[in-house]
Amino acid sequence: MLDVDAVTEILREAAEAAVLPRFRSLSEGEVEEKAPGELVTVADREAEELISARLQDVVAAPVVGEEAASDDPGLLRALHREPVVWLVDPVDGTRNFVRGDTGFAVMAALVHHGETVAAWILRPTENRVYVAERGSGTWRDGVRVHRSPAPTDPARLRGAVLTRFLDPAVRRRAEEAAPRFASVGPGAHCAGVDYPRLFEGGQDFVLFHRTLPWDHAPGTLMLTEAGGVCLRPDGGEYRPGDDTVGLLNASDGECWKTVRSLLVG
Repeated sequence: MLDVDAVTEILREAAEAAVLPRFRSLSEGEVEEKAPGELVTVADREAEELISARLQDVVAAPVVGEEAASDDPGLLRALHREPVVWLVDPVDGTRNFVRGDTGFAVMAALVHHGETVAAWILRPTENRVYVAERGSGTWRDGVRVHRSPAPTDPARLRGAVLTRFLDPAVRRRAEEAAPRFASVGPGAHCAGVDYPRLFEGGQDFVLFHRTLPWDHAPGTLMLTEAGGVCLRPDGGEYRPGDDTVGLLNASDGECWKTVRSLLVG
């Protein structure tokens, strides 16, 4: 049986050792650009090393961490070759973290034969943790989370569209559709914030373009276990090893269809 609490403790200890001491205390030499517009900090790297080493004591399986995969993209092949794989995002929302914004998270997921079976999102500054296991629901600090269906009227729906990487035609359509909804924001720039907002009822839909596995494996399991829907814009299933783009997440099936018809067509 998977020791869910042990993983939670690993994330907490890594956050306390490597992440929180650097929050609002980063020096210039502790932040660098690993790709255009993509930041990494000493906190990301140290937290990933700590988490990756200790996860092996819970389940002995390859670890695909965001920073390790950035240095060696070939690590992603483990999602297709290995029966069990850990995914780790040591600081999701690094740009927020660098700015001193609390909208960041420490995340992990366990993937079995291509499907996410367990997930963790820790919000260190809030001392809040979300956990999900396939078939066992989504839990926030020990309390089960259920997502209620959204209103059927688009004018009452609240959501987010992450436009940074969208194809220009898709972005234009989303911008034209935005007035049809109650509100459409840019998202939190942190999947570890956007997903809880969705399954806790703070918003009704989110459209992503990039779907890197460490960003989306945790949240998609949590949303579906809470009663929500995570599908590719064409209606296909999301799997962490996919190299396709686009993911439309919604509170329920009817909401998903409504939002898709307006945002995607």
